[in-house]
Amino acid sequence: MNIDKLIELAIAEDVGDGDHTSLACIPKKATGKAELLVKEKGILAGMSVAKKVFDTIDSSIKFTPFLEDGTPIKVGDIAFYVEGYRLSILKAERLALNFMQRMSGIATKTNYYVSLLEGLPTKILDTRKTTPGLREIEKLAVKIGGGENHRMGLYDMIMIKDNHIDYAGGIENAIKTTQTYLKKNNKTLKIEIEARNLDELYQILTVGGIDIIMLDNFSFDDLRTAVKLIDGKYKTEASGGITEKTIRKYAECGVDFISVGALTHQINSLDLSLKAIKT
Repeated sequence: MNIDKLIELAIAEDVGDGDHTSLACIPKKATGKAELLVKEKGILAGMSVAKKVFDTIDSSIKFTPFLEDGTPIKVGDIAFYVEGYRLSILKAERLALNFMQRMSGIATKTNYYVSLLEGLPTKILDTRKTTPGLREIEKLAVKIGGGENHRMGLYDMIMIKDNHIDYAGGIENAIKTTQTYLKKNNKTLKIEIEARNLDELYQILTVGGIDIIMLDNFSFDDLRTAVKLIDGKYKTEASGGITEKTIRKYAECGVDFISVGALTHQINSLDLSLKAIKT
């Protein structure tokens, strides 16, 4: 789902047949200003999305940014001003905050995980463990925080996981039928395959014909062994139960990527607030 469509659905969900509280007590033509106040330290994300919200609600609203996505922020910072009809500002307020608070929370957490790997070449990847309908903005927030996006969905990369292997009748059959499928359908998608242990890794290396090997729930010793066996022939991804306490040790095993589902499915929204400027 693209961001414009997401915003339209969010407005329909929130506004319904009207913001009756504001309509009941705010003069229709009254204008005003408001500022986005930072109330928690972190990484700012979602400025472009917030602007789209205000533009969609009322294109006459003037949006003045003071900070950019990816900026480290502290309590008391002002991210932007908005100026226009008070009814429009109030209608857009919660939606803009919902997007920015969630995105800033994800960007902040991603940036923290990235900082734990400082000095190492290993990159942090997100996963498909996202909120249904919000994947595009959540993955955008990961990028803003310094991480990298894995596949966007089921359509832009082949990822042969444990259930695929079991359903396909084994590693060799899964890889070869995948290669046949791609050739038949004239597709050039990258192929990633999961190895659950060193025995499966040996099978994958024997068959070949893939691009990335996911090493899932490997011990540190087995992960180091796996990286040596692969020897740069394929990109490597470590996955499975990796936390902030263990991530650097996993990276030191030499993998190219570490995927962290918690970036998008275990997050705390950053505390931001839109405050009216009294005149």
